[in-house]
Order: sequence, then structure tokens, then C-alpha cells
Amino acid sequence: MTETSSGVCSNTLLQHRFLTVGKPFPGVEIKIAADGEILVKGAGNMIGYHNKPEATAEMVRDGWIHTGDIGELDPDGFLKITDRKKSLFKTAGGKYIAPLPLEHTLLANPLVARAVVVGEGRPYVTALVVPDGEAAAKQGLDEEAVTASIQQTVDRLNSRLGSWETIKYFALLPHDFTEESGELSLKLDIKRRAIAEHYRDQIEAMYTGKSRPA
Repeated sequence: MTETSSGVCSNTLLQHRFLTVGKPFPGVEIKIAADGEILVKGAGNMIGYHNKPEATAEMVRDGWIHTGDIGELDPDGFLKITDRKKSLFKTAGGKYIAPLPLEHTLLANPLVARAVVVGEGRPYVTALVVPDGEAAAKQGLDEEAVTASIQQTVDRLNSRLGSWETIKYFALLPHDFTEESGELSLKLDIKRRAIAEHYRDQIEAMYTGKSRPA
């Protein structure tokens, strides 16, 4: 992070653990807040944003940088980042869902070009999936075969999730998201609010029994 200037963590040749960002540098402290946010304190922390006292007060509290990332420290002190705080949502049952790990698992299927997990304020979790048409064409797969492949990926994912976070339905979209439509940022990150608005009909169908269950 720019706000921590010289860095926070790193894996090394002697101390390395896959799927983590390593251990804190000497002199850097890390703790996990009650809501799962990663907090950082160290000599590299910024003093503040230039002429933005309100933004500084939100970012730095009692010397701790509030990173906006959700993560966990394992028993050996390796830090794992699991999501962005702003990406978390709560279902109607009051359960918090971290969508990024679910989306990344779906994206591990080469037939999936994009995936967005949905469920804020809803009774269960669903997903919008953009198939990779080029990958499907190279393998000579029709829509039915693509759907079956994605279903297998969803099944494997669901088998290791709690019941509240399993994907109950998914909908295949006919085309990818675009910057022009406001669905992607300049960094090509998805804009969840815009996608929820533009694909309202497909989402509603997954909550009104008009879609086939995953």
C-alpha cells in the first residue's frame, strides 16, 4: 500500500508459505480487527494525506493503518489476504459472505471468463457467470457442455463451504462486462452495484424459482 510506503510483509527464501503474503517485516506490527480487517503499525506508515484530515482520520487511528483488506494470521505468523472489506456483504440470514474467494475458484475453470457472486440481503448466494466463448469453441463445446462443466466447478466449491455460503443458482450471461457500460473500472475491476442494476432480471430469476438450481 502507498500508505505504508516501504511495505509490510514478504515471503522469503527461508520462510515461505503459499497463498500468503508472508510474515511482517522487522518493526512492523499486524493485527486483525474484530471485523476481520487487517491493521498495520510501523515506521513506514504515512503521517497523513495532504490537506485531507477527514480521510486521514478514517485511514489512521491510534497509529494503525486500516488497510481495507480482510485477512487472517496463521499460527506461524503468515498473513493471508482473503478479501476487500468493501466487497463483503450480508445475507438476509445475517451471515457475512466474502465473494472474492468464491469468484476466484469459479475463475479457475478455463471456461469461465468472469464471475460475480451475489446475495446481499438475499436468502442465499447466487452467481452471474460469463462463459469464455473462445475457450469453449476451441474445445468444441456447446452451451450445455459449458454449463455442465461450470456446474461441476460449483459442486466442488460448494462441497467445502458452509451451507450459508454455497452457491444455490448461477446464471450464464451472453457477453462480458465493459468499461463503457460502467461495469468495469479502468483497472478492469468489476463494479458490483452497476452489475446488480444492469442484470437485475437475471438475478431476480434466481430468487423467484425461474432459474435452474446450481
